[in-house]
Amino acid sequence: MLGGTPAYRRQFLADDVPAGLDGFDDWICRTVLSPFSPLFREARYLLAEEADIRDTALYHSVPAAVAQGNTTRGGSAGYIGRKSVDISHPLNVLEDSHLLVREADVFRSGKSQYRITEPLINFYEAVMRPAWARLEGGQAAEVWAHAGQRFAAQVAGPHFEAMCREYVLGPGRTPLSTSLGEVGSGVVTDPRERRQIEVDVAVVEQGSGGNRPSVALLGEAKWGTVMAVAHLERLARARDLLAGRGMDTSHCGLACFSAAGFSDAVRAEAVRGGVLLIGLEELYGRSMPEGFLP
Repeated sequence: MLGGTPAYRRQFLADDVPAGLDGFDDWICRTVLSPFSPLFREARYLLAEEADIRDTALYHSVPAAVAQGNTTRGGSAGYIGRKSVDISHPLNVLEDSHLLVREADVFRSGKSQYRITEPLINFYEAVMRPAWARLEGGQAAEVWAHAGQRFAAQVAGPHFEAMCREYVLGPGRTPLSTSLGEVGSGVVTDPRERRQIEVDVAVVEQGSGGNRPSVALLGEAKWGTVMAVAHLERLARARDLLAGRGMDTSHCGLACFSAAGFSDAVRAEAVRGGVLLIGLEELYGRSMPEGFLP
């Protein structure tokens, strides 16, 4: 919700932070969602402070579109009701100010998605802005009680996926067969099933000279879902499709990242090898990963 800005915790909230999950709901209502809190309008101020704004309404609509899941340029433009060329300037300004980041699709050249980098702005756009009048009227508890699904899908889920990619860039590299490669996300098209398989965490080496592009890791990240065999099967299907496109997947392992845990069947697959299980204990460095990749 707040990101890593020290002032938000120490100066804005005078070190008022929840001691545990039991006090979290009350805390969010009396701080971020309260019109009497210094944080209440901070996200708006952050956006208003950025320079080179020509169309204020359009400029503020772009992060709202991204927060609602319209993460491509065309998707954001369609959500706002404009042409793609019309939002080029706001996108560039938001990127230059490090409020948005454009992340390339590691499997599809020329494709990319945008992500809001400032958690407070993302939380504002996903949870606060749609209920702004009610929040100003002091209905924080009611708004928060009905915001669970939006918070999970538009705030916690994408943030958790980004955390998992950051983990692979650091300590998560230990079980991999390579220390190189691009860490990102991407989409693998399945023509037989007429669907697209979203891969949340991928490690890809593009190849050079006579070497084929290779895939070292394919992973799926779930914030509030216990991961089951179906998730592994989807990743295995993506691996087969990439092999069919000429990529080297002979040393490609599969990974499940979950804040909610794993089914017994998934744990059994990890014991057999080739599957990596990463939960909160691993992400926060309190234990070693379950299972290792080939």
